[in-house]
Amino acid sequence: MNIESSLKKRFGEKVYFSEKLSKYSWFNLGGPAEIFFRPDDVDQLSSFLKFFKEKNKKINILGAGSNTLIREGGVEGITIKLSSKFSYTKLLENNIILAGSATLQRVLSDFATKNSLTGFEFLSCIPGSVGGGIIMNSGCYNEDISKILFSIEVMDSYGNIKELTKDQIKFFYRGCNLDKNFLILSAKFKGSPSEKKYIEDKQSKLIQMKKESQPSQIKTCGSTFKNFNDKKAWELIKESNCEKMSIGNAKISEKHCNFFVNEGKATSRDIEELIEKVRKQVFKKTKINLELEIKVIGKNL
Repeated sequence: MNIESSLKKRFGEKVYFSEKLSKYSWFNLGGPAEIFFRPDDVDQLSSFLKFFKEKNKKINILGAGSNTLIREGGVEGITIKLSSKFSYTKLLENNIILAGSATLQRVLSDFATKNSLTGFEFLSCIPGSVGGGIIMNSGCYNEDISKILFSIEVMDSYGNIKELTKDQIKFFYRGCNLDKNFLILSAKFKGSPSEKKYIEDKQSKLIQMKKESQPSQIKTCGSTFKNFNDKKAWELIKESNCEKMSIGNAKISEKHCNFFVNEGKATSRDIEELIEKVRKQVFKKTKINLELEIKVIGKNL
């Protein structure tokens, strides 16, 4: 029995072959996944990983797709996207919230507000899931997710589960040193009690600030480049006269020049070429080499 038959027999409709990844990306771009798996629970995920334990297949984790550019050539190996069953929130003792890793960060923010816990308001401005947010230490408005994180539950590539406290992870700007073989299952966050009206006002203010400064309802994956020390990426792009650059149907947002946009018929290559064009121009002008904030996966055609 070949791998496809074996997987279908064991996991049924949870496993797909040559699944188009464009529908899972905010850019609406991307080729097929060789093997695509959407587990409903920890047991399914563990069983799946143990099946591949000795097969040397590369594993890619796809979150909400809000900061990932997927190339048209598709993704080799295994792509895992946790199902909605991994999206949940629960209030525990001592002002701690448990959230599944597929929970959207804005949903976690709303849950904290509902339970009068402050510290989560900035998450209402960040697209993407809790799991992805932890991996990249997502943040905005001088806050980041590591400041409220308490612990995480992870699964390694052999299907084993362990819990790590925040102190066991080193966080830095838009990243952390978490083992790349770990898949985050859930996380605990610690908030501070406060008046709900204060939290709601703070949350609304941040959301309004985002609406005024960032594009919405378009095909984009958020901030393209990381800030550089005390310089904002958008400032460097503007200073280097890159705001009006475009390649094919890929262009830079008129509202925020660190947001790159698929105008409708762009390819992932268009986006990548535009990224490289901007990076070269910024370096030529400022001698600063911008680093990507978005993740690029897959093969080029």
